[in-house]
Amino acid sequence: MSEQPPYDPDESADPDARFDEIVDAETDRDPDLAVIEAGSRTLRARAGGPAGDAVPARPADPEVDAALRAVETELAGRWGETKLEPSVTRIAALMDVLGEPQRAYPSIHITGTNGKTSTARMIEALLSAFELRTGRYTSPHVQSITERISLDGAPISAEGFISTYEDIKPYVEMVDAAQEYRLSFFEVLTGMAYAAFADAPVDVAVVEVGMGGTWDATNVIDASVAVVTPISLDHTDRLGSTPAAIAGEKSGVVKQDATVILAQQPVDAAQIMLKKAVEVDATVAREGMEFGVVSREIAVGGQQLTLRGLGGEYPEIFLPLYGAHQAHNAAVALAAVEAFFGIGAEHTRTLDPDTVRKAFAQVSSPGRLEVVRRSPTVVLDAAHNPAGARATADAVAEAFGFSRLIGVVGASDDKDVRGLLEAFEPIFAEVVVTRNSSHRAMDADALAAVAVEVFGDDRVVVEPRLDEALEAAITLAEEESEFAGAGVLVTGSVITVGEARLLLGRG
Repeated sequence: MSEQPPYDPDESADPDARFDEIVDAETDRDPDLAVIEAGSRTLRARAGGPAGDAVPARPADPEVDAALRAVETELAGRWGETKLEPSVTRIAALMDVLGEPQRAYPSIHITGTNGKTSTARMIEALLSAFELRTGRYTSPHVQSITERISLDGAPISAEGFISTYEDIKPYVEMVDAAQEYRLSFFEVLTGMAYAAFADAPVDVAVVEVGMGGTWDATNVIDASVAVVTPISLDHTDRLGSTPAAIAGEKSGVVKQDATVILAQQPVDAAQIMLKKAVEVDATVAREGMEFGVVSREIAVGGQQLTLRGLGGEYPEIFLPLYGAHQAHNAAVALAAVEAFFGIGAEHTRTLDPDTVRKAFAQVSSPGRLEVVRRSPTVVLDAAHNPAGARATADAVAEAFGFSRLIGVVGASDDKDVRGLLEAFEPIFAEVVVTRNSSHRAMDADALAAVAVEVFGDDRVVVEPRLDEALEAAITLAEEESEFAGAGVLVTGSVITVGEARLLLGRG
């Protein structure tokens, strides 16, 4: 067996020596900025410095917290999510020695580029409303690693996470010893999720791919429903440089005789998906053809929708999320659940409309156009690629009507940051560039260099530390009385958003 290098932080990253300083609150400052200062202390204490990973919300019990840290440390010693050997050989071996837990329940498998997690949450809410016990596996997490494995709509407890890891650890070590490479971080988490779902037990699992489809670790399930959210360019070094190439990889989740719920796609990507469906005798339902959004209106706290499902229309649906993209995610989620319950083109019945309305009204998606503060309004959104950024920019312009918007952007080094910034340029009056605590974070000065090319020098502020970037943005939004409708949008990375949530008191 070849030994994997540990999942070390990038030692070449510029460590901000001030990251571990205690920031003293000043009594004459904005009291909400004191929240940032308090959160900053917590962030630095919990992250262990600028090279730490995303900051989880820690358990209150010190012993449980220590045990969870120990598990996280062991997982972090494996290949991270950005380093992989494209194969399902290792995860299949793990499933074999665990007794194939992923076959103990039916599954809905979700792939695509953007909208996977929000769609998964909507599917989960709908299934739960129809009194099914659900398991949901999504990635990455916003604040706590336990978020990735959810039971009955809530993250698995820290105790449950720890016990699940300890239960499968001997089998993980057995597979490690027999394979050329040890199981990766994501592969072990996937094994934990499938084992936890079987142990619960759940009635149905809602599973989001980590990356791609064919060789993704989640792809040891045979889901009866495969969902494909909009495909665009992301992870091009691993998945391909065109939507068609990426669709080819993602089409691997479509299994024999399954139902494919296909969101609106680029033409070449749709063609690839349809070809795969023909090859495996899958049934395809296409957004805009068999289902879709009939109408949408802006409403207080979200939007009012009429959705057309596979069996008929569902009017008067309130969705407490912003943006046209979330309305389309809702249509996809509804069709997926209809397909799971056996409602298709040949049926004229619908799901109970009142139950559907109740489910959508309870949907939440942390870090997706999430308002975490008022006066000025601070919104968090985890957009991290150009397509996601364009959807977010459109939604912000539509739903908030800011007179002046300040951006706070911290992105990962492997993303199309120019495309991301160009998507936000029309709506940002100024942008504060920063970095999160991940080893994958782009250096703030390097990000600033790209931002200056997009925005011009006079619209770019550089604050390498996230707490100071938030403070600077809030100050800019408040500095002139004529901008009473000013706001702040924090974006660029799930990790940036998760750490901002903690700094702003939402952790």
